Amino acid sequence: MGIAKPASIAALLALAVTFGPVRAEEALRPTHVEPQRACLNQKERRALVENGTVMRLAAALHNVRSHVSGTLVRARLCRRGEGFAYVLTMLAHDGKVTRVVVDAVKGTLVGER
Repeated sequence: MGIAKPASIAALLALAVTFGPVRAEEALRPTHVEPQRACLNQKERRALVENGTVMRLAAALHNVRSHVSGTLVRARLCRRGEGFAYVLTMLAHDGKVTRVVVDAVKGTLVGER
C-alpha cells in the first residue's frame, strides 16, 4: 500500500463531514430488513400476550402440531404486515430443521420452509 495523497484524504474528510458520525448499531443493522417485519423483544411479546392481542406460544404450537412434528428449538414473535406471526424453528426426529410461520392472532399455519 502506498501513502494516501492529500486530495484523497480531503475527499474522505468531506464525506465524513457530509454524512456525519454513524452509531455502532446503525452500522451493524442490515439495510434490507423491513421495519414492519422486525421481531419483538421479550417485553413487547409479554405485553401483547397479556393484553390479548396475540395468543400464547403454547396455544399457537398446539394449533399446528398436526402439521409439524419435532422439538421446538426457537420461537420468535414478529411483525408480519398488519399483524403478528410466530416464527418457529423445529427440529424433526430425523434431524431435519423446519421453519414454520404461524399467525399469532388466529393460530393458523401461514407458511413452512
